[in-house]
Amino acid sequence: LRALSARGFAAAAAPASVDAAALAHIPAPRLVFVNGAFDATLSDATGLPPGVELRPLSQALAGDDPRAVSVLGRRFERADEVFARLNAALATEGALLRIQADTAVSVPLHLVFVGTPAGADLAPHLRHLVELRKGASLTLVEHHLGLGAHRHLANHVLHAHLAGGARLVHARLQDEDAGATLFARTDAVLASHATYRRADLELGAGLSRHELNVALQGEGAAVHAGGVLLADGRRQLDTRLGITHQARDTRCELPWRGLADQRGRAAFHGGIEIRAGADGSEAELSNKNLLLSDAAEIDTQPVLVIHADEVKAAHGATVGRLDETALFYLRSRGIPGGQARALLVQAFLREPLAMLQDAALAESLGAAVAARLERKDAA
Repeated sequence: LRALSARGFAAAAAPASVDAAALAHIPAPRLVFVNGAFDATLSDATGLPPGVELRPLSQALAGDDPRAVSVLGRRFERADEVFARLNAALATEGALLRIQADTAVSVPLHLVFVGTPAGADLAPHLRHLVELRKGASLTLVEHHLGLGAHRHLANHVLHAHLAGGARLVHARLQDEDAGATLFARTDAVLASHATYRRADLELGAGLSRHELNVALQGEGAAVHAGGVLLADGRRQLDTRLGITHQARDTRCELPWRGLADQRGRAAFHGGIEIRAGADGSEAELSNKNLLLSDAAEIDTQPVLVIHADEVKAAHGATVGRLDETALFYLRSRGIPGGQARALLVQAFLREPLAMLQDAALAESLGAAVAARLERKDAA
């Protein structure tokens, strides 16, 4: 972070002009922010059913929404929460999404964050609240996109609150410009029998860190979260998981896959804590990684701390190269070497997408991974 601390950043102002055609592949309903500022012309709330509230945080704050104000007032005290504290001090914009009890939203909702060139390097700080009340269900897709070369620093904190029996499917696609820096933190709290399914694709930015914290506070709550880290060039991707089992019969399933090429670096920390009284919990973490270059680096640290009885828990991590036997098999069937490697890499990276249990969404995200790999190989 020393190089980052030596730079200067300006606060985000009015949104820059963006060609609507560049976002045509993202359907409504969607909320769009450009360089941290809400863009009403690109946003579209068409198709929202009754019982759904989707609006920028600034509107909620202007109306003295007590829930939004309380979220902004949360304090971060740990020594490693520096960027969360910056967000707490500086964020005045973001997304507010509420789903009323027993409301099932049949179409995915999209939050779109676009970075574009500006006269100066910007540092937008955004705070988001996603709230599903009892029995509600939703699919949410979060996009972080770069449209043109820039060196902005974006800092996001998202709070997700799932009441009893709520179900959230959450996909996060990070494909920012190679010069961008992105810090993102997700804090999720799950009540009894709530289910959180999530997939994170870290495909862009020069420096990116994502922290996912999930508190399984209610009996029978479950999180199924997988991710893909693709570090090539000189990019650095950091991911840190903090899953806490606080109630009986809770479950976490965490398959994460990493790939590093050229001089890229990926760092992964997977932390699971099963607290006293959380008997009957199940926890499974798997972090598998591929090194495609001698100069690339992958650091992985799975951590499992158990303070309860009668639990089922496992964790593991691997770092290696492509399976030469599988590569030979594909070559022996007449598939050229480059294409054979691409097939194996794509298959390796697609596994975490199954966590979503949404075939159409998984296929869309898989296509994004494939397109990113093609760009890497063409560079």
